[in-house]
Amino acid sequence: MSDTHSARGWKDAVVYQVYPRSFMDSNGDGTGDLGGIISKLDYLQQLGINLLWLSPVYRSPMDDNGYDISDYEDIAEIFGSMADMERLITEAKARDIHILMDLVVNHTSDEHPWFVDAISSTNSTYRDFYVWRKPATDGGPPNNLRSNFGGSAWTLDKPSGEYYLHQFSTRQPDLNWDNPRVRDEVHAMMNRWLDKGIGGFRMDVIDLIGKEVDQQIMANGKNLHLYLQQMNRATFGKRNSITVGETWSATPEDALLYSAEERKELTMVFQFEHIKLFWDPHQGKWCNQPFDLLRFKAVINKWQTALAHRGWNSLFWSNHDLPRAVSKFGDDGQYRVVSAKMLATALHCLKGTPYIYQGEEIGMTNVHFAHIEDYRDIESLNLYQERIAEGVSHAQMIGGIHANGRDNARTPMQWDSSANAGFTDGQPWIALNPNYEQVNVAAALADPNSVFYHYQQLIALRKQLPLLVHGDFQQVFAEHTKVFAWLRTLEKQTLLVINNFTREHLTLDVPKNLQSLQGRCLISNCAPREQLDAQLELQPYESFAIIFERS
Repeated sequence: MSDTHSARGWKDAVVYQVYPRSFMDSNGDGTGDLGGIISKLDYLQQLGINLLWLSPVYRSPMDDNGYDISDYEDIAEIFGSMADMERLITEAKARDIHILMDLVVNHTSDEHPWFVDAISSTNSTYRDFYVWRKPATDGGPPNNLRSNFGGSAWTLDKPSGEYYLHQFSTRQPDLNWDNPRVRDEVHAMMNRWLDKGIGGFRMDVIDLIGKEVDQQIMANGKNLHLYLQQMNRATFGKRNSITVGETWSATPEDALLYSAEERKELTMVFQFEHIKLFWDPHQGKWCNQPFDLLRFKAVINKWQTALAHRGWNSLFWSNHDLPRAVSKFGDDGQYRVVSAKMLATALHCLKGTPYIYQGEEIGMTNVHFAHIEDYRDIESLNLYQERIAEGVSHAQMIGGIHANGRDNARTPMQWDSSANAGFTDGQPWIALNPNYEQVNVAAALADPNSVFYHYQQLIALRKQLPLLVHGDFQQVFAEHTKVFAWLRTLEKQTLLVINNFTREHLTLDVPKNLQSLQGRCLISNCAPREQLDAQLELQPYESFAIIFERS
């Protein structure tokens, strides 16, 4: 990586995630591709991001939209070729943007040569690359582990009479990380990608690779951190690389194990505690819960405090698996623009690395398809059929999919108001959000007060102001049910950030130590503020940050 964003200076970087299938189609086949991403690099440079997280583009039968890899060192034809990939790396680097490859090594596709060989014979040299068990005494699965995509996590290989493990689709068999040959092969593959000049990896469900199957411990198995330390030594630890692990199970204590510098594992992890606040404790994300700001604030405060001096936070509202930020945390109707700006300010003014999911910077919203047939996500489709068979109503399931289904984030990027939102000249692989005629990049770029320019300003401030990167975090108005506010402090500078998370006009009593202080408004989604009086009148979704200098 360049000196600007090397291991010594990556903390001021901002990451932008591209879901290639839905970003930009360059050849008219209805599916986004590498050529399309290359054609939009100038747009990403204009936004100001430095790291581009690329969801999987490896060769894949696309049972799970690329998270089922059949060849780690080739590119899926629908996305282009390895030459296109190498061109993307080069063209991005010329704009001071480095690629984070999505690394999916908990499992492979069932079409990967390792599994094809493994399933051919119990004597295969690759048999132990995967997790096999004999049937239970009744002939059924070895235990009652469930797949994250519904049904048993075991599938019977009839010729051998043994079951293989898959924590996701039946076509995504789990790798056996207890086999040192698996680890060696993965490390060698990672090094070959790093040699091509990528900036690092986003590691899919990495907390599952240490699984203890017979104890039914899937996440945080006893060897997990040992395997990550081995990976660090063998691959990215010797380079100026950035790594982020997807860890649905992580607690703050776990996050320190992953990301504390002296442990030599990962740069940071994604935790999802703030996301799961919307999920029913028993029915999961398919039964949506209302937003509770007090609980949300408590979660963010916990993570900001726990990782204040060791480790590092990943900051995000959305990704390819989650609903759109403004639909989930803001208001995607009357207050779409102002609440999208509020969410941007809130995220980028916390301590950690901000992640922007494609379209978030223009305020793209969830989509409400009327028919289950309009959806493409394997998780939504499988769970819909399973729950309907169990007696759950169509209305409840489609409501859960509308609120939290993964296809919300996967509708095509909205570039302009022309046919298919300028995404493709062909038939899109999934239908567009009908609001693309109003919500699109062209409209955002033409409006100096758009969500885009608010994000651009925040990214620029992060690079200019060490306080935003390194400043300590202290929550204020902690018990307020509608306002999330905090202080960031570094040396003689203090930043006050206030966010109204509601569509209400609010009156806030300001503590005496903050009254009448003269500051400079860094950013606001309403009228700029320079000082605070005894009472503060807040507009719906108003958000601002004021910097104070102490002599």
